[in-house]
Amino acid sequence: MKKWFQLLRQAIRGSEESFTEGSINRAIFLLSVPMILEMVMESLFAVVDIFFVSKVSTEAVATVGLTESVITLVYSLAIGLSTAATATIARRTGEGNMDQARHAVGQVIFISLAISSVTALLGFWLASDILRAMGADPKVIETGTNFARIQFLSSPVVVLLYSLSGALRGAGAAATAMRSLMIANGFNMILGPILIFGVGPFPELGVTGAALATATGRSIGVGYQLFSLAKGDRALGLRWADLRPDMEMITAIIKVATGGTVQFLIGSASWIFLTRILSEFGSDVVAGYTIAIRVIMFTLLPAWGLANAAATLVGQNLGAEKPERAEASVWKCASFNLIFLLGLSVFMFIGAGDLIGFFSSEKEVVETGTLALRVLCLGYGFYAYGMVVIQSLNGAGDTKTPMVLNLIGFWGIQIPVAYVLAVILSFGPVGVFAAVPIAEAVLAIMGIWRFRLGGWKVVKV
Repeated sequence: MKKWFQLLRQAIRGSEESFTEGSINRAIFLLSVPMILEMVMESLFAVVDIFFVSKVSTEAVATVGLTESVITLVYSLAIGLSTAATATIARRTGEGNMDQARHAVGQVIFISLAISSVTALLGFWLASDILRAMGADPKVIETGTNFARIQFLSSPVVVLLYSLSGALRGAGAAATAMRSLMIANGFNMILGPILIFGVGPFPELGVTGAALATATGRSIGVGYQLFSLAKGDRALGLRWADLRPDMEMITAIIKVATGGTVQFLIGSASWIFLTRILSEFGSDVVAGYTIAIRVIMFTLLPAWGLANAAATLVGQNLGAEKPERAEASVWKCASFNLIFLLGLSVFMFIGAGDLIGFFSSEKEVVETGTLALRVLCLGYGFYAYGMVVIQSLNGAGDTKTPMVLNLIGFWGIQIPVAYVLAVILSFGPVGVFAAVPIAEAVLAIMGIWRFRLGGWKVVKV
């Protein structure tokens, strides 16, 4: 017990470390614990926001759901860059080339700011049009335009928070990424209710206050990441020279990031279409679905932590020319994930009503959210293996394969199945919900097949 406590303390305290030697189980533990906590902190943004916003109005919840289904396009850019940062920096760390790892971080920062600034301006300008295109009614548009504008304006800090976390994970400094999310989320939790409900001298801003709190918290988190990277006593200590544009490295990073961005863009765009289909059934259905998705996101966080740990282990061990150790790490992560998610799915199915009821007292919202949660959690067993092998391919720098698999799974299966079941066969919202685990099951099977072929072992980054 004392040994495990010491290992837990080491995982939380963290350090920049290469995981190309020693026990694979130890490596998984030291990486996954801070990554799980990091994922929990990131998802708490969504859970905290939806909890407080649900006390304002159903229209406010629908605003968050419709806006965030579009803002995931920004997250696509962020996750693509995060994927490239992890793959590139993990490979250089495995090789022992920390000068190039540090230089890559500087280029990731440059790319993040250049791309996100464009999305911020476009989103701010087109906020109300975006809500209208998503099927929002006039009341939701009136309530949510400022919320959407602030969310889009905060795109640079969203992208940086993700991409720098990916860089830190690739270097084995997952605990630093974890702490940045803890700090960001702490400020969001404090400022959220103050700005939403108008506590003390602060005005009551409603759903707009939620957006301001989230943007402020994330900005502070990014500040902590930059401070940590700028410390001169770290192997990954960033220097001003590393921020100068290096077109050769920028091109290499964008090449990897493009696959990561497109694969997530494919998935997030499919969620937009699912939300658009559901909007035909009314705001209560959208609100219930939004709450259910937030709960699903939160409960899958430990699983994503293991998947991200697998990606780092693959990248570092390929850099150290140990593909067999990389593969063994992936299967161990996947087996741990399966055990966790199968147990969790039973709990989620039984307690779905209570979980949704915690966020809303509206009967129609609770009924829809409960049904959505029960249907969605039926795919947890497939999620376990699917997310690990997909992230492992990304960690190897093979972002093209997951991109193709996502295109087949989400656009070839999920959207058509959702439309056929919900609209053509008149199953209603449950048809949309059922399409998700069906598509994820196919995606997981295809991912395992491609991973076993082994092409990822010879990818150059």
